[in-house]
Amino acid sequence: MKLPKEGDFITIQSYKHNGNLHRTWRDTMVLKTTENALIGVNDHTLVTEGDGRRWVTREPAIVYFHKKYWFNIVAMIRDTGISYYCNLASPYYLDLEALKYIDYDLDVKVFESGEKRLLDVEEYERHKRQMQYSAELDYILKENVKTLVDWINKEQGPFSQAFVDIWYKRYLGLKKQ
Repeated sequence: MKLPKEGDFITIQSYKHNGNLHRTWRDTMVLKTTENALIGVNDHTLVTEGDGRRWVTREPAIVYFHKKYWFNIVAMIRDTGISYYCNLASPYYLDLEALKYIDYDLDVKVFESGEKRLLDVEEYERHKRQMQYSAELDYILKENVKTLVDWINKEQGPFSQAFVDIWYKRYLGLKKQ
């Protein structure tokens, strides 16, 4: 399959461990693809929840997906600064329909102040029991929380102001075309 190129629009679909569709983002603009990563942007993007509810994203956000890490990162660009929402999730898979991944409930939110918060621990524990996450999967996810926090602390990759600036500027240039 041919990788989407800069300026293409793709759909993103998140699933739960049991295979149920969780959420869909329509028309994410691709900014860069490599063998292992995809960087895109959502800006007033239509989101459809698994139960059919719909809403539109409020601000531009740079999205980062990787095939080797069990998380994805959303850098939300606001007038007051950048905040991050990080999903603990399977590495992504890309097919002709969409970029797809499994959402594993645990999230890390990084506020504009730099404060970090681990979210949805109870939901993770409940789904771990209900959907029978293996001990190996539980270990992988918890290790990836550590990796993610390390990236945040080191301002590595998407957590670098320069990363967000470069990709947001690129998006604004493509949007004008």
